[in-house]
Amino acid sequence: MRKPALVIMAAGMGSRYGGLKQIDPVGPNGELIIDYSIYDAINAGFEKIVFIIKEEIDKDFKEIIGNRIEKKIKVEYAYQRIDNLPNGFLVPNGRVKPWGTGHAVLSCKGIINEPFAVINADDYYGKEAFGLLFEFLTKPRNNTGKYNFCMAGYNIENTLTDNGHVARGVCKVNNDGYLTDIVERTRIEKRENEIQFTEDGENWVSIPNSSIVSMNCWGFTQQIIEELNDRFVNFLESNKDNILKTEYFLPFVVDELIKGNKANVKVLKTNDKWYGVTYKEDKENVVNAICQMIKDKKYPEGLWN
Repeated sequence: MRKPALVIMAAGMGSRYGGLKQIDPVGPNGELIIDYSIYDAINAGFEKIVFIIKEEIDKDFKEIIGNRIEKKIKVEYAYQRIDNLPNGFLVPNGRVKPWGTGHAVLSCKGIINEPFAVINADDYYGKEAFGLLFEFLTKPRNNTGKYNFCMAGYNIENTLTDNGHVARGVCKVNNDGYLTDIVERTRIEKRENEIQFTEDGENWVSIPNSSIVSMNCWGFTQQIIEELNDRFVNFLESNKDNILKTEYFLPFVVDELIKGNKANVKVLKTNDKWYGVTYKEDKENVVNAICQMIKDKKYPEGLWN
């Protein structure tokens, strides 16, 4: 079996941060969050990185990230283009945002020929997740007639910020450790010593501590790309009324495959804490956390030395 690749979704970095050159370092030598994910992936055994980016940030991305990572591991690029649509479809007037995480992974069609993990570029996942993903993706499995996928599952209380709301895929997991349901909740936050979400901004529903959530940290075989491709037309046709804003979310397709009895998704539980700069006020917490992990010898002070 070929060693798995790590796919990093970075197409939103330029717009999210107002330009790549405004990405703030979080490590003592200018390291970004993405550096720590790649470092952990290399140590886990991954031998190739595929960056999904937009063509317009290609030059900046390679100068700031790609060129130096190429010295450590094989690097390839996939470009998420808004006009990468099925035959017969055109970019609707007024559509400016990318088509979402499912479309991002679909951009890897023709590039990925091995099992692969998927992560966001701007999230810190912890060492444990990469080891679990690599182990799952390299383990021989019996043919059950279903796809064998996996997902790193985080306790919800380990994935929140004190500075606002977050979006998370809230999961249901059966007694055998397999995902049975995932629902994207786009506004989750801490409220009155509880974790709650709202769909309308007025009515709030509590989510228990230790509930498992997805952080877009997945393990797939190549078949997911075929499924994303085959289902994209139906997505576009069924979302005509909201075509300027709707997104082709990766968890939606995974959920369809589970409900359609086409995939088993093993939930690999991790107790690591998520860190990210969802809001500018989050940066100090991330910097302090990285500093503490260096003191605890989880990372060297000079990450790439």
